[in-house]
Amino acid sequence: MNRKLRMGMIGGGKDAFIGAIHRIAANMDGLIELKAGALSINPEIAKDSGQSLFLEPDRIYTDFKAMLEKEAAMPADKRLDFITIVTPNFAHFEPAMMALDKGFHVVIEKPITFTLDEAKQLKAKVEQTGLTLLLTHTYTGYPMVKQARQMVKNGLLGKIRKVWVEYPQGWLSKLSEREGNAQAAWRTDPKRSGKSGCMGDIGTHAANLAEYISGQKIDKLCADLNIMVEGRMLDDDGAVLLRFDNGAAGVLMASQVAAGEENALKIRIYGEKGGLEWAQQEPNTLLVKWLDKPTEILRAGGGNPHLSSYATHNCRTPGGHPEGYLEAFGNLYRNFALTLQAKIDGTTPAPEALDFPGPDEGIRGMAFIDMVVKSSASEQKWTKFEI
Repeated sequence: MNRKLRMGMIGGGKDAFIGAIHRIAANMDGLIELKAGALSINPEIAKDSGQSLFLEPDRIYTDFKAMLEKEAAMPADKRLDFITIVTPNFAHFEPAMMALDKGFHVVIEKPITFTLDEAKQLKAKVEQTGLTLLLTHTYTGYPMVKQARQMVKNGLLGKIRKVWVEYPQGWLSKLSEREGNAQAAWRTDPKRSGKSGCMGDIGTHAANLAEYISGQKIDKLCADLNIMVEGRMLDDDGAVLLRFDNGAAGVLMASQVAAGEENALKIRIYGEKGGLEWAQQEPNTLLVKWLDKPTEILRAGGGNPHLSSYATHNCRTPGGHPEGYLEAFGNLYRNFALTLQAKIDGTTPAPEALDFPGPDEGIRGMAFIDMVVKSSASEQKWTKFEI
């Protein structure tokens, strides 16, 4: 393929945190260029944002439907290849379905949709069209997360017995949604965020990471959700006991009222022979703890012979040069881009390039939200994880 992939964006105008992150990630490897955008429902912000990103005036839109209609009719040498959707949760489904209908591949910020039923419909549309969807569960893009997954997959820890995963944040320790914080306002609003706050926002990341590394699926759970800040409409704290389909037990904690914490996502997985520990705030390090020998410290870095091909494929710098959130995000976009390039060229992408989250992970994320809310409201100890 002798050109860059052409991207359109819905949402993510100026001052929108996640839109800027997506654009940086997409641009990181020189495989993608932003060519069109409906960047805000506010016409002035949409136009200003498009101009600040140097989009051609006739490809700056104030309505996503108009953008998808016009861009779908573009000649082949200008037509967009895919659409990235970075709107709030309630506004994911409609543009994603329309984009697929118009023949565009899709990148979508998690959670995939507003409801589980919408997620199922979206997966069916992806299968019907044969197009590709990337769901940006960012933490699966870290090299040492991929290393951990391969070590478990290769049986180095033996049968997995225990999973601990925690995601404490402190940014909602006050009623920030009533103090002018736009991010807090929509994330704590059930009409825009969904039926769960903390568990929907970051608990789904923790659950996805637990399943991704362990290779197991949550089979049933027992949840306790809390609203710790008086006046808040959605949960800002919670804990979940987990049982996995291979018999492993787990504990998941997520909180946005852990005052003083930033993004302290951490996971520990233990098997018969040893365990793994990874922390997002020290992402280049993976601790391997053995039952009968000293702990090993594995470090990310291109060319490291002790790492799997899945880890080194996603390493961007030599050892000792920190890689973090932006690079992990970039890895998702690069693998998605390599997969699309192979589709366009009629070739087969490398297995490492196919390793990114999609509709199945999105459905499980929405089911997780439904199940923890149901479990927390129930007097029953365990709730079967159903999709």
